[in-house]
Amino acid sequence: MLERILQISIYQHRLVLVAVLAMAAFGVYSYQQLPIDAVPDITNIQVQINTMAPGYSPVESEQRVTFPIELVMAGLPKLEYTRSVSRYGMSQITVIFKDGTDIYFARQLVNQRMQEARSRLPAGIVPTMGPISTGLGEIFMWSVDAEKGARKPDGTAYNSTDLREIEDWVIKPRMRMVKGVAEVNSIGGFVKQFHVAPYPEKLISLGLTLQDVITALERNNLNVGAGYIEKSGEQNLVRVPGQVVKLDEIGEIILGSRQGVPIRIKHVADMLIGKELRNGAATQNGKEVVLGTAHMLIGENSRTVALAAAEKLAEINRILPAGVVATPVYNRTTLVDKTINTVANNLLEGAALVIAVLFVSLGNLRAALITALIIPLSMLFTLSGMVANQVSANLLSLGALDFGIIVDGAVIIVENCIRRLAHEQARLGRELTAAERFAVVFDASKEVRRALLFGQLIIMVVYLPVFALSGVEGKMFHPMAFTVLLALLGAVILSVTFVPAAVALFLSGKLTEKESAAVAWAKKLYLPALTAAMRNKGLTVTLAVVIVVLSGLLTIRMGSEFVPSLDEGDIALHAIRIPGTSLTTSIEMQNELEQTIKTFAEVERVFTKIGTAEIATDPAPPNLADVFIILKPKSEWPGPHQTKAELITAMEQAVRKIPGNNYEFTQPIQMRFNELLSGVRADVAVKVFGDDLDTLLAVGKQIETILRTVPGAADVRIEQITGLPVLTVQMDRAKMARYGLNGADVQDAIVIAVGGRSAGMIFEGDRRFELQVRLPEQQRGDVETLKRLPIRLPAVSAVSGINVPLAGLPAYVALGEVANLEIIQGPNQISRENGKRRIVVTANVRGRDLGSFVNEAEALIAKQVPIPSGYWTTWGGQFEQLIHAAQ
Repeated sequence: MLERILQISIYQHRLVLVAVLAMAAFGVYSYQQLPIDAVPDITNIQVQINTMAPGYSPVESEQRVTFPIELVMAGLPKLEYTRSVSRYGMSQITVIFKDGTDIYFARQLVNQRMQEARSRLPAGIVPTMGPISTGLGEIFMWSVDAEKGARKPDGTAYNSTDLREIEDWVIKPRMRMVKGVAEVNSIGGFVKQFHVAPYPEKLISLGLTLQDVITALERNNLNVGAGYIEKSGEQNLVRVPGQVVKLDEIGEIILGSRQGVPIRIKHVADMLIGKELRNGAATQNGKEVVLGTAHMLIGENSRTVALAAAEKLAEINRILPAGVVATPVYNRTTLVDKTINTVANNLLEGAALVIAVLFVSLGNLRAALITALIIPLSMLFTLSGMVANQVSANLLSLGALDFGIIVDGAVIIVENCIRRLAHEQARLGRELTAAERFAVVFDASKEVRRALLFGQLIIMVVYLPVFALSGVEGKMFHPMAFTVLLALLGAVILSVTFVPAAVALFLSGKLTEKESAAVAWAKKLYLPALTAAMRNKGLTVTLAVVIVVLSGLLTIRMGSEFVPSLDEGDIALHAIRIPGTSLTTSIEMQNELEQTIKTFAEVERVFTKIGTAEIATDPAPPNLADVFIILKPKSEWPGPHQTKAELITAMEQAVRKIPGNNYEFTQPIQMRFNELLSGVRADVAVKVFGDDLDTLLAVGKQIETILRTVPGAADVRIEQITGLPVLTVQMDRAKMARYGLNGADVQDAIVIAVGGRSAGMIFEGDRRFELQVRLPEQQRGDVETLKRLPIRLPAVSAVSGINVPLAGLPAYVALGEVANLEIIQGPNQISRENGKRRIVVTANVRGRDLGSFVNEAEALIAKQVPIPSGYWTTWGGQFEQLIHAAQ
């Protein structure tokens, strides 16, 4: 078979060359379609379920939202495990499926079970799925800010509410139209609302309640249709518009009448442009801004999508109001281009070195060029296969290519052909005819075909065990092995087709077999060594065995880690503050932190996400902040020889001086990968499982103390599961019974007064804003004022509709008369994995390998930390992937 291929390739060389050109052209086309990224996407197959539960404490979120959803998700086909986090006002469940599961099939399964879960959830609680994205999904971020002195058309300065409105209604809809963008997430500023803020004392004096205000607003903010009428042969639609469009109209809505005098909303309440109670904020360079993030759809080309997003943002900037600017703050293209340039430079340098060695060793320029052509041709062959199999070009998939191995088969054939052609010319004493040259090339190629084939097959077989890897390690190394095998396969095919054809066609004229000076010099060194080795066979074999044994012993003593970290060029900083820190305080602390970081000349800009964004892909309380530090090019650093590690150390020393913060230093992609893969952001995590939160916390603190003593430990911290201050309204049911009150009466009053309740929407063109009823800001935040909140009693006159005292009881009672208001410390969050509560102690490892660090820490924990019955520990983070890969 192989002999026949060689014969056809040589005698039908023009056909072969045309086929090779066609393959090369297809390779160039495939390169334009090739997915490009910095690293392989190792995110497991997962679906996030986000549920907003306004007003729910972490315990209530767990009991009433998280647990019912986890219960219906159990038993899903191809389910690997689930993990969840319950925080104030929200629940997030991550459902992880086995590798190979189609993401759309997984989402369909989850969606079906979500329909079942909705019937088990409280009224108004609706779970939603997160975007179809991965750990590499956050490819493009931008900030929205106003230039100094910028003014709105009415002459006032832009505030954070105005900037958020521009982000939500101008920028976000257009960015979502970019091909390959799955979702756009926004954080920062305030979402605009229309607020009606009634004064309780005015309502009492008129016998009204907060619910009366809501009912009046709902009944006076509607557009209705009444069918149509026919008139003069035309069909006329009948509309009854009743929606309010401005604040003044809200104030004119009638609540009722007293002694013939109409009572309007403006008589009992303030009407104002208000702000939504937000869960997150954003800052940049020490100033509050609005941030937008484009999430890439799974399977798209990150470089292409990021470039398209940047172009779209530049286009949007041209239509923004004067003085408002949307500025890119993070672009994955920068890292991708840097990585691909590194790979390309390494490949080009390797190719140049191989060509130089070929020329020196073969001593024939044409022969060296024919051999060297295998490099670009096999690369084009590889790119075509990568596109066909949806393998992205990245540091790992392309970095393992070895051009010396790729040209190995071609060198064997070319060298043997030159030798045989030179011998035949010397024997005949003349140059060969075309027919003679073809025959010699065929014989020479046939002579070494087995050596070529077996040599390449042996190398290819070495990579086959890589495909036995599964999970994260499989996703990381399968592309590498696939790319190398594809390149070797292409090289083998080209070596038995293109190379013989090119040699037969182009190696004409006078040829001589001669050794280059380099080869002759190498022989002088090698031949004596070979002679000595053959003369002392026993000693040679003994030395070889000793070297192998010593190497094995050194291997055992070597450290281990899952994979070396890619230098992304930027720094990510996780800032942790005391649980219960308000969002306003956290912003102030963050501004100070950013101003400190900006003092480093190496920093180009710094921006931060605090708390939870609009779409809770990365839920966090207000006391947690993700800080992104974008560095200048290394050539612009004041210390050209300073390393990134030294810069991080200097930064850490500087920010540690700011009180109230703890820090974890990492990198943007690395941080997101760690969190998505195992639910933690650090290199190493000790997970403690059990039922009681206090016991989990006690065990976790002991482990935290031990980890701090292990050499190499950095950024050690325990998950913050307690310390959240909660204003608890504890109802006194005995007192409520005396007044004939139900629990719902008290709860509704508090929910409306403090949290606010929607009474409809107000439209401004395509924009829509919620109409909310709640107490004035100065009253809803004061505990003593809340104690005086009037609760309407159920005794109502059927004639007048006005409260009438019953059996000497007042028509209203103060909240403080039927409930106790106190601030207590409650759980900050509750994390679960596979339906079991857990707490996590995390650490990053610096200055030593991951494996030895965990071995030492594990031994200390086993010796010094007693684990109660019914509780257990596991290791997570990158170490979890290392163990899985080793097994």
